[in-house]
Amino acid sequence: MDYEALKEQWSDIEDNDGIRLSWNTFPSTRMEASRLVVPIGALYTPLKEKANPPLQYEPVTCKAPCRAVLNPFCQVDMRARIWICPFCLQRNGLPPHYKDISETTIPPELHPSSTTIEYRLARPAPTPPIFVFVVDTCQEEDSLKALRDSIITVLSFLPPHALVGLITYGTMAQVHELGYTECAKSYVFRGSKDYGAKQVQEMLGLAAATGARPGVQMQPQPGRPAPGPVGGAQTRFLLPVQQCEAQLTSILESLQRDPWPVANDKRAVRCTGAALSVAVGLLETSFQNSGARIMLFTGGPATEGPGMVVNTELKEQMRSHHDIDKDNIKYYKKALKFYDALAKRTAHNGHVVDIFAGCLDQVGLLEMKCLPNNTGGHIILADSFTASIFRQSFSKIFDSDADGNLTMGFNASLEVLTTKELKVTGLIGHAISLNKKSASVGETECGIGNTCSWKMCSVDPTASYGIYFEIANQGGPVAPMQQGPQKGLIQFLTYYQHSEGQYHLRVTTVGRNMSGPSGDPAIAQQFDQEAAAALMSRIAVFKAEVDDGPDVLRWVDRMLIRLCSRFAEYRKDDASSFRLEKNFTLYPQFMFHLRRSQFLQVFNNSPDETAFYRHVLNHEDVSNSLIMIQPTLDSYTFDQDGAVPVLLDSTSIQPQTILLLDSFFHILIFHGETMAEWRKAGYQDQEGYENFKELLQAPKDDAKDLIQDRFPLPRFVICDAGGSQARFLYAKLNPSTTHTTSSYGGVSQTAQTIFTDDVSLQTFMDHLMKLAVSGTG
Repeated sequence: MDYEALKEQWSDIEDNDGIRLSWNTFPSTRMEASRLVVPIGALYTPLKEKANPPLQYEPVTCKAPCRAVLNPFCQVDMRARIWICPFCLQRNGLPPHYKDISETTIPPELHPSSTTIEYRLARPAPTPPIFVFVVDTCQEEDSLKALRDSIITVLSFLPPHALVGLITYGTMAQVHELGYTECAKSYVFRGSKDYGAKQVQEMLGLAAATGARPGVQMQPQPGRPAPGPVGGAQTRFLLPVQQCEAQLTSILESLQRDPWPVANDKRAVRCTGAALSVAVGLLETSFQNSGARIMLFTGGPATEGPGMVVNTELKEQMRSHHDIDKDNIKYYKKALKFYDALAKRTAHNGHVVDIFAGCLDQVGLLEMKCLPNNTGGHIILADSFTASIFRQSFSKIFDSDADGNLTMGFNASLEVLTTKELKVTGLIGHAISLNKKSASVGETECGIGNTCSWKMCSVDPTASYGIYFEIANQGGPVAPMQQGPQKGLIQFLTYYQHSEGQYHLRVTTVGRNMSGPSGDPAIAQQFDQEAAAALMSRIAVFKAEVDDGPDVLRWVDRMLIRLCSRFAEYRKDDASSFRLEKNFTLYPQFMFHLRRSQFLQVFNNSPDETAFYRHVLNHEDVSNSLIMIQPTLDSYTFDQDGAVPVLLDSTSIQPQTILLLDSFFHILIFHGETMAEWRKAGYQDQEGYENFKELLQAPKDDAKDLIQDRFPLPRFVICDAGGSQARFLYAKLNPSTTHTTSSYGGVSQTAQTIFTDDVSLQTFMDHLMKLAVSGTG
């Protein structure tokens, strides 16, 4: 099968199962696996939209401790109504309602195409979804007004029975009592103090009301979710939208800037840490393991109390990457410790923290990143809450499906089962370990390891997780071959709270052939270089969080050299004989661009931006990850119809072209020198120049299509050759024409000269070939 046909096959599998594997044939022994260099991994999107509606009955599972779910890979004895679990080989009886099963009438979960299936379980969620808005009032009036309007708008997107709460903060943190309608009433917490859950409960009067035993539930009314404990948060601070929308809207509309005066040489006193601590404490009282989101809207850094990241003195700069490397940071470690403890509590409770920053400077995201990273929350960075980047991205979070239910899932867990040939080494993505041991857990660790189960407090249709595997078989005598090739199976079980109120279970079971005696050629043909690049970039970023930058780059280089010397064809010590198969040729380019990307190079980015970029990379699927690593570049000229993909190279910049760059975070339209001059001269508005007008419009229309489905909304830049904004483009291009090359590869100097000391892709490949053929991996 040729590479193009395989790519199409993998793409169809991804559409159906939301999964891409780095190797689509598994090696038979651990020795063989170690020679592959790139680990066996899967990038899995558990909530990828499916056309088939969920099954309205309970899944058939294997006996404990296995608990695998019936799937198309099971052997079924139709007459005896018995199925054999492929994971533990136990025999299980089919339940009575499968009595009519036969070769011609098989239940949906045994159908060969049902490798992914969803069940709507008979388990109702303990409470409706909960949304707590935590709003910073230390910001400019126009930004605060835009933020109030955005929150009021999204109230209409929430299910009417969803519970909402409001906490505002500046110098102090205030919890608003929405159940008290006579006038606006709130409970004030000192911003300089760290409040434990118990103190929050006592101060809000949430300790169980007298005369009622703690945890006693009031009787629910028909059609309404059960209220919380008597006198609890659910009757005062967290109310159904339909009940408190008017009250909440009027509180938001009358929200004033923090009254505390701020001198010109000072920052506002802002107690972000205390406000978050109170929000976590409020939900911890009666809503453990209920789907809830704490949405933080901050207009600047925390300057007061627990989790402060900078002083109020403006002359004290926010920390930079350089300060962190030199360990020259006053508040960093203490803040990190505070937010880390808060993130562990929040994730343990099953709650999510989203961070929305509307600020030109940093807000301390580096210190707070563990909150969204552990809980699967979103991060949006904008210069102000008036920006469309914030407004449109914020609304997009509340997208709903065809039935009008929110597409986000809550309080999920992912469990991975494997057949005896494979073991799980870990997961890289927005989750925490559930510390569950099983026969599927491997000895080595990659990412969050030593477990076969993880907790995701939030999942959405694009949330993707990198799961890594090792081969269990040490080698030795090969087991006798079964009929046909032996398969290694993996089953992913995702339990989550659906926003309509029930728990769902999504089951994906994938099987891949184990390599036979011939071994390598079969494995090499089944290498998915795109999935491999996305999975390796996650490992590189995971390493970058703990190791020094140069060490991570050396690791990326070493792995690439080893892969090439393993799978390329060459004569020893002869670089000119170096050849890679088609399904390996793009991989070195991806690694070249990964090395230069903002994920591993922190120069020119603030620590907050680095935290944001890495967070997004760990959320996205293969195709989006690749756009971030190696942006796409399209060219528009008079001689061609529509966009033509061109090399991400400085030679692509020509005077008579318009370029469209998509780096996922930025979408940029760049006008070559001549194009820019004509546009400034206004030719497009003159008669007879309609084709020029169309040419200028085409990239804008294409950019609009790209922006539509993107989350978070990318920054849109239109620039000209020589303009300051063009730096966004230059930074991404392969610098094949720099100030040190006179005429690169025979290209005349009409191409853009880029001032950089970075090596070009050609030089990088020359070095790679030299090292690969010399066997110095």
